[in-house]
Amino acid sequence: MNLHEQLGALEMGVDQLIQAVVAPQAENIPETIAETAAQKAPVANHVPTESNAEDVAPEAAAVAVEAAEPASAPAPGEEPAAQLQPTLEIDRPAQNEITMTIGGQTVALRAEQIGQLIEELSNARASMTPEPPPGIPPGWRFVSTKNPVMAVQKQSNGDRLLVMRHTGHGWVPFTFSPDMVIQMYMMLTKG
Repeated sequence: MNLHEQLGALEMGVDQLIQAVVAPQAENIPETIAETAAQKAPVANHVPTESNAEDVAPEAAAVAVEAAEPASAPAPGEEPAAQLQPTLEIDRPAQNEITMTIGGQTVALRAEQIGQLIEELSNARASMTPEPPPGIPPGWRFVSTKNPVMAVQKQSNGDRLLVMRHTGHGWVPFTFSPDMVIQMYMMLTKG
């Protein structure tokens, strides 16, 4: 499959996710308090690390996240109904596949599509507020890449562009001023 075919498949998957979010939310309105409680039952949240990624059962890597869309306002003179936001459910049915379900619509994503989605989400997140925390949050879980492949390019203003390949995030670019390059060298060589 060439790059254009892969991008086309990814665009179809993203379009399906968008349609699922925009779809009417009538299916998500519970009729009883018991149904509301059942729908809000927590789903396991597990992020595999490099050391345990192969030991994690695919069905154990499920996540549910409430969508951040506002509930629709009731019509004038109508009592507000208890409405649930559509949820995003992420599951890992196989080693090389992730499924995403929003409002009952499921899309399966393969590795190349997931990489494109990560890139698009990362580009969007970079312009959002609030920014990620300045320090490493306690309990933060991550997968680190040992001895990543990297490339360096000198910019016309003297800055250095460093691009490193993370096994989960893909190619991640950073730009460093000359002063920051010296600080980073000192940090890495500090005994």
